[in-house]
Amino acid sequence: MEIQTCGKPIDSLLEKVLCMNILSSDYFKELYRLKTYHEVIDEIYNQVDHVEPWMTGNCRGPSTAFCLLYKFFTMKLTVKQMHGLLKHPDSPYIRAIGFLYLRYAADPKTLWGWYEPYIKDDEEFSPGSNGRMTTMGVYVRDLLLGQYYFDTLFPRIPVPVLRQIVANLEKMKLPAKHSGVTGDSNRHSSDETARRPPSVKASLSVSFGQRAPHRASTRDSSPVRRTAPPPSYEKSGGGEESRRSPSRRSLSRDERDYSDRERDSDRERERARSRDRYRERDRDRERERERDRERDRDRDRDRERARDRGRDRDRDRDRDRHDYDRRSRYSERDTRRDSRRSRSRSRSRSRSRSLQAGGPRTDRDSSPMPRDNGKEKTSVSSNLAKLKDLYGDLGDKKGDATMERIPRRDSGAEEVIRLGGSSWK
Repeated sequence: MEIQTCGKPIDSLLEKVLCMNILSSDYFKELYRLKTYHEVIDEIYNQVDHVEPWMTGNCRGPSTAFCLLYKFFTMKLTVKQMHGLLKHPDSPYIRAIGFLYLRYAADPKTLWGWYEPYIKDDEEFSPGSNGRMTTMGVYVRDLLLGQYYFDTLFPRIPVPVLRQIVANLEKMKLPAKHSGVTGDSNRHSSDETARRPPSVKASLSVSFGQRAPHRASTRDSSPVRRTAPPPSYEKSGGGEESRRSPSRRSLSRDERDYSDRERDSDRERERARSRDRYRERDRDRERERERDRERDRDRDRDRERARDRGRDRDRDRDRDRHDYDRRSRYSERDTRRDSRRSRSRSRSRSRSRSLQAGGPRTDRDSSPMPRDNGKEKTSVSSNLAKLKDLYGDLGDKKGDATMERIPRRDSGAEEVIRLGGSSWK
């Protein structure tokens, strides 16, 4: 279940300048790689050393803590995850970012319910970059009672809700006034504002449409800076260490920024090399595809030539077959013509030979007797036998005399023997 919020977008709850600087910072863009709640917690544990909204020293831009806080805003934490942040044992800065999340995003009516168990928490840490130590309970009370937080503004708590919070603190016999560990309750009288870097002041002025003052003139002409007393340090055994700690913190942050820039440049070079490798690989792949296309074109040309050669062979074969058939028809026709001529020549030769022979023929030889009629043959032979029996040799002699009286023809036509008058056939 998500935390009950006030319903306003986070861009309207944060100061405009701070929100714009967070969204445009390189460090916040690198946080896109963090996908889970536990990865962001690990990043807080490794990188955060104060919970001010702006970087300290000569550096410019939003602090690491507020970039990670905005990352939590984009993730929309649940109630279970928030309890895990507020009770985290590894780092007080993880808990402090959880309290800041509630101060910005939660419904003001639910703030006391979230903060009450930790009002008397005695874990010590330094919320600012100046090394000033305080307890988590005092830090939580200042978040509830103060409108200003270092160099930025909190969302306003409604007056009835604020009165109820003050009454609850008085019932618990706790201070109901701002202690000043997170900056003064009035921004103009805050000594933290005098320590704001000129670059941040310039960005604030530009974002609000004002002329950005020169860094040197800003440093000299700022009335707050001229009248601001030097920062007070607690007189304790660790005073000297506390006095030296801001420089060490800012130096370590500068070194981290330098290493981050180096890492970014190395990453950019590696990306450029990767892009070059990808381009070279794409070019090689394109050359390989072009070679494959050329091989396919050559193969298609060879197939087309083979098909053309096959069509030429078929055309030549068809032409040869047609010529062969035509020659066969012509030769067959010539053969038939020659055979007819030879048959006609043989008939004419046989006819001429028969005419040259021209000898007397008997009636038996010259008479055209039908060969196929067997009955007529038997009747003729029986009649001849009967004639011979009746007339004997006289008939033969008379027949011979009759044949002698028949004149011979000189034409090439066949001679007809007439026997017995019209009754013979």
